[in-house]
Amino acid sequence: MARTLRVLTQLMGWSCVAIGLFHVALGNAAIPGAGSAGATIDSWGRFMGASFVGYGLAWLWAARQRPVPARAVRWLAGVFLLGGVGRLLSLAVHGRPQWFQIALAVIELGLPPVLFWLADAEERAPRGDARTVSAAGR
Repeated sequence: MARTLRVLTQLMGWSCVAIGLFHVALGNAAIPGAGSAGATIDSWGRFMGASFVGYGLAWLWAARQRPVPARAVRWLAGVFLLGGVGRLLSLAVHGRPQWFQIALAVIELGLPPVLFWLADAEERAPRGDARTVSAAGR
């Protein structure tokens, strides 16, 4: 479980950094269905992309700690879950978005419970556990 936690924190970090940079670089073109949303939404999207890069860097910081700090994982997973809740609110208020946004909502609502469950996996692992040490070194 400790290795799974470390892999997921790294995957979250690198994914968020890549997605954020994609949004900074492409603006509206990075959002399916928002290509003609205008300059205001483009500006907002690029700003939020930069913020998402920072969020990804926070995940990578957590992944580099020995052990991965459960408190940080829970906070970061909570923020991710809040994003999924935001998508549900949008669905309720404005209706069904483009299909890819639905797929993202499933990930944003489904992954945080797994991360909450795994959050203290490294903190609970015995200090001398060779599997934890070797996984931490990767």
